[in-house]
Amino acid sequence: MSNLDWNSPSVSKRLVKRHAAERRFKWIGFGAIVLSLSFLALLLVIMLKNGLAGLDYRFLTGADSTDPTVAGVWGATKGSLLTMGVTLLLSFPMGVLAAIYLEEFAPRARWIEWVEVSINNLAAVPSIIFGLLGLAVFINTLGMPRSSPLVGGLTLALMTMPVIVISGRNAIKAVPPSIREAAYGVGASKVQTTFHHVLPLALPGILTGTIIGMARALGETAPLLMIGMRAFIATPPDGLNSPSSVLPMQIFLWSDEIDKAFVQNTSAAIIVLLVFLLTMNGIAIYLRNKFEVRW
Repeated sequence: MSNLDWNSPSVSKRLVKRHAAERRFKWIGFGAIVLSLSFLALLLVIMLKNGLAGLDYRFLTGADSTDPTVAGVWGATKGSLLTMGVTLLLSFPMGVLAAIYLEEFAPRARWIEWVEVSINNLAAVPSIIFGLLGLAVFINTLGMPRSSPLVGGLTLALMTMPVIVISGRNAIKAVPPSIREAAYGVGASKVQTTFHHVLPLALPGILTGTIIGMARALGETAPLLMIGMRAFIATPPDGLNSPSSVLPMQIFLWSDEIDKAFVQNTSAAIIVLLVFLLTMNGIAIYLRNKFEVRW
């Protein structure tokens, strides 16, 4: 192999081209960030301009109404809280346990491969298909109450679980094998190694996938349309089986109203939804950082 002459004109020309390409890539990345933040800032400015005046105590504590001057967002907010609670309580533990089994305990068999392919495909299924599934199974077959947070949470849990399983498997797979070998070396069993050593290290990645899945579920309307949560609900729900709406559906209904006075209510409800989403994500990020273990 001949020695490379770093002072030759050809090498200098190649280095100049490489540095120019790196600078172009940095500027393209910076431009993408600026463009994304510009759209977000424009959205926030428009929503604050149109809806900030409508954020008062009456609006935050009232329920839906045909009169825009008395319509409020608390009924939909409470419905979103109950629905997201059911979704999280079902999808998170089941998704994490499924990820642990598939990655740590499942045998390398053909049916396991079919399960993995099915989970990957479910993550890409359109959300309205889950709404049809919820309508067929939970309402038509099991006879659960239509438009209830319980059915909405069950439907969204089916949609969120594949995302949690996939992110959980990737997080568990990213844990170094040396952690498992060290645990086995001091006499730990397979279960002890998984739950005492592997799972705490993988938890930040699992929570990241949970944040993504829950954020998607919070903004969904198509599955909830299929289970009847489009109905006009004039009172906040009393429990999981009470008729209810959710914030995205309430925004959709108000945006479709003919009365122009609902424009302010729509923008104000969007602000409430954004605050809801940021609060949920902030709590999840705090828990992720709190339980993060470095090695």
